[in-house]
Amino acid sequence: MTTSPNSKALGHIRVLDLTRVLAGPWCAQNLADLGADVIKIERPGAGDDTRSWGPPYLRDAQGHDTSEAAYYLAANRGKRSVTVDIASPEGQAIVRDLARNSDIVIENYKVGQLAKYGLDYASLKACKPDIIYCSITGFGQDGPYAHRAGYDFIVQGIGGFMSLTGERDELPGGGPQKAGVAISDLMTGMYATIAIMAALSHRDRCGEGQYIDMALLDVQVAMLANMNTNYLASGVAPTRWGNAHPNIVPYQTFAASDGHIIVAAGNDAQYRRFVAAGGRPELADDPRYATNPMRVRHRQVLVPMLADMVKCKTRQEWIAALEAVGVPCGPINTLDEVFENPQVVARGLRVDLPHPTGGTVKLVGSPIRMSGTPPQYDRPPPLLGQHTDEVLRELLGKGEQDIADLHGKGVI
Repeated sequence: MTTSPNSKALGHIRVLDLTRVLAGPWCAQNLADLGADVIKIERPGAGDDTRSWGPPYLRDAQGHDTSEAAYYLAANRGKRSVTVDIASPEGQAIVRDLARNSDIVIENYKVGQLAKYGLDYASLKACKPDIIYCSITGFGQDGPYAHRAGYDFIVQGIGGFMSLTGERDELPGGGPQKAGVAISDLMTGMYATIAIMAALSHRDRCGEGQYIDMALLDVQVAMLANMNTNYLASGVAPTRWGNAHPNIVPYQTFAASDGHIIVAAGNDAQYRRFVAAGGRPELADDPRYATNPMRVRHRQVLVPMLADMVKCKTRQEWIAALEAVGVPCGPINTLDEVFENPQVVARGLRVDLPHPTGGTVKLVGSPIRMSGTPPQYDRPPPLLGQHTDEVLRELLGKGEQDIADLHGKGVI
């Protein structure tokens, strides 16, 4: 399937989205933002699990909750929703026909589950040899954990992320913590997007489709980055440092008189300017603290003195003073403060789209900035089955009676 190129980077691409919850839908939404026609297959009557993961829900003009959960809205912008019962032979045939008219299939069912429906890679490759098929699971298609269900929280633990996240055990509130968002889901969605784009490039050059095996655990391990190499280089497993940095001091949060700030003094000159701004220049002259390696060695003595210094000024006083002398710093904002931040406003990160039940749905746009083919937001997150009839007519040539019969049988 191709259409003539247009102002959308992926305007010639169609995606069949068989995913639900977060990792797969996040990947498919990335592709939709870039212009792909994304057809989201959902269960009749129920749809994506996250449709019911509220409150909060989108509210209508009268302030009443609609049926659209905020969680679902976060990951399904730009798609067309088609309800199909894939457990029925007729439903399976519809999905195979849609695959023939698509470039990419994304799914996140348990390993082997779609084979019994004839919707696995081998079956769809037989229908469309150059299909790009991306499977997203918790642990991948092979290995001793392959058949386990994958949950972001559990993967954060198994993959080592929580051993690095949270306050040190010996301090108040110490212990492992998960991230505030489903980070392994989201990062897997991002890596899956990259893999799909690479597969598209290969297909365009060589005419070959391929199979992509994405696993939350693989991504969670890979994204630990320098913490991985710290361990591999030293043989010592890194531990939790809370909001401090294991290799740089001071590079952490501090409590000002009216809230918290982050100070990220990445070199000795920045550190010297930091303590000078706080009226404690002697903390830079002391040889125990003059260089970063020495500050790391003596952090237990130095950091409490810095904390006492920071408490003497307000958050805004510190930010103004440190920005004036080029010391990286910033506040710890709540989300209401985030969306009022002038830089966030200037970058246009909030996107308001018309919605059939809520009037307007407030979303966060893509962070991708492209000069020629920027992301576009043509469709709000769809209602359940909103585009079923439209897609069956447009792509599969179904007539009104055919569609009525499928509705009557509960196939769609």
